[in-house]
Amino acid sequence: MKVSPAKENILKRIRNALSQPVPLPFPQSEGNSSVFMPPPKDLDVHFAETFVQLNGKFVFCEDLAQFRQLFTNLCKQQDWKQIWCPEKATLHALLAGIDPQIVFLSQIPLEQIEVSLTTCECLVARTGSVVLTTGQRAGRTASVYAPTHVVVASVNQLVWDIRDALHVLKERYDNSWPSVCTFHTGPSRTSDIEKTLVMGAHGPKDLYVFLIDQPLP
Repeated sequence: MKVSPAKENILKRIRNALSQPVPLPFPQSEGNSSVFMPPPKDLDVHFAETFVQLNGKFVFCEDLAQFRQLFTNLCKQQDWKQIWCPEKATLHALLAGIDPQIVFLSQIPLEQIEVSLTTCECLVARTGSVVLTTGQRAGRTASVYAPTHVVVASVNQLVWDIRDALHVLKERYDNSWPSVCTFHTGPSRTSDIEKTLVMGAHGPKDLYVFLIDQPLP
């Protein structure tokens, strides 16, 4: 194959450059430290502030009893009487004590889902993100079909950065990673059409996080 003189000239210059590498002008600044600030002392406060700025709705609970009370109040305020909870069997102890008029269903036709209640893999404080995977019982459904998604989490699920979240998933799933891992940073939104922000375009319009200051049962 014949090579044109111009192409040969370019290749020659590349070979010469590779044979005589130029040292980095600032070798101590190339990838040796994070571009982000170190984690703050209170991850829960940082997560709450960032999450709320992204139009998320944050509720802090001192214990399980307060969660039950505040969640019941929210259900009555929003007139939620039927909630899809695919992890109902796992969260049985958590849901005990909530107003019996609020019905939790582990199975429901997709078109009837209005509110979903799930746990999460972890919470990323720096970005205000909720990490969900298909390794959870809800799979992909909760973050797509329900107009309102309520996430319940414990403070021990807080991590600082995305790298820390991936480390948590690596330890949890080892080499059997779920097929999908998503970072939900606030409610679903898009501005694809005429740069107009639309909430709830490809997922929940409202995203709540109830953060409990003790481990989930």
